[in-house]
Amino acid sequence: MSEIIAPVRPTVTTVLEVRNLHKKYGNQEVLKGVDFSVASGEVKVVLGRSGSGKSTMLRLMALLEPLDAGEVIFKGNRIGVDARNRPARERTLAHQRSEIGMVFQRFNLFAHLNVLQNVTLAQRLSRKVHAAQAKEQAAEILNRVGLGSHLRHYPSELSGGQQQRVAIARALVLNPSVMLFDEPTSALDPELVNDVLAVMEKLAADGMTMVVVTHEMQFARRVGTEVALFDQGVLVEQAPPEEFFKNPQHERTRDFLRHIH
Repeated sequence: MSEIIAPVRPTVTTVLEVRNLHKKYGNQEVLKGVDFSVASGEVKVVLGRSGSGKSTMLRLMALLEPLDAGEVIFKGNRIGVDARNRPARERTLAHQRSEIGMVFQRFNLFAHLNVLQNVTLAQRLSRKVHAAQAKEQAAEILNRVGLGSHLRHYPSELSGGQQQRVAIARALVLNPSVMLFDEPTSALDPELVNDVLAVMEKLAADGMTMVVVTHEMQFARRVGTEVALFDQGVLVEQAPPEEFFKNPQHERTRDFLRHIH
């Protein structure tokens, strides 16, 4: 009788996670003990009404704000704090943030710098990359997002979609392990949205680990490996897109989907 050999399953490596995350602003409790993680190569799409806590979670994952309770884990190590559980020094935080790319609703480009200068600035400041090498790497990334012919343009000469693609390039050039997108198309005119989504879809196809807060349902269905719903500071449900949209398990998810449809 031949021996039955169990199939070898690929190891799932968690890149970034938060555990028991709490955050308050004044008397308003925005996050109420959230557990959330993203594994290597995953695209986690986060949905929810305005004020549900999803964008706050992203900012805490990116170490842009202090958390009230809980912890942020990057590749198995707790970040944002020192060995005595005190907030880490700014130099340490800056290094840790450089591993986590963040793209915001607003582009936040420097108006007095051209596209190439905007993208190379982070390399020069945080990684101390030589100017020639920084320009070469930036030009390569800008080609990747479809802006290779706009290196000398200034933000005022670009459309909103082009500016957002510059912002994506600025994050990518540091070669982060994970990219966080906080409603990256919400400030764009409708006709400019698809160009940005196409760049994000290409990143996903190339294996980039991503967490995307968005209202773009078709993107969530087509690109997401899992879709999550936030409501009133808690993670209500998460599931693969097919299951999430066709067979939601929670009434709050069903109510959300009824409203968006």
